[in-house]
Amino acid sequence: MFAYRIHKSEDEAVVIFEGDLDIESGDVLEEDILPVVSEYPNVLLNFGEVYFVDSSGIGLIIRTVDELREGGRSVKIRDVRPEVMEVFELLQIREILGEEVFD
Repeated sequence: MFAYRIHKSEDEAVVIFEGDLDIESGDVLEEDILPVVSEYPNVLLNFGEVYFVDSSGIGLIIRTVDELREGGRSVKIRDVRPEVMEVFELLQIREILGEEVFD
C-alpha cells in the first residue's frame, strides 16, 4: 500500500512517502503529487517510511526528479531506509541523479 503526506511552506514542499513505491503508486505520484509540488522552488522527498522500491518505482523517482529539475526546482531526497538505499546503490541512482540530490 502506498500513501503520502505533503507539508507546504512558503518556498518548500516536503513529500513524505509511506509504503511501497511500485507500479501501483505511479499514477498517484504523477497525477496527484507532481502537480502540487511543482509549484514550489524547493522539493524534499522523504523516503523514511518507504520499505520497498521496485524497478518501476526507480523509474518514477528518476522521472520525477528530472521533471522537477527541468522546471527549475531544487530537489532533495532524504531519510532513505537502508534496504531501499541498497537498491539505489545497486542501480547507481546516486550517479544517475547526482550526489547533490541526496541529503
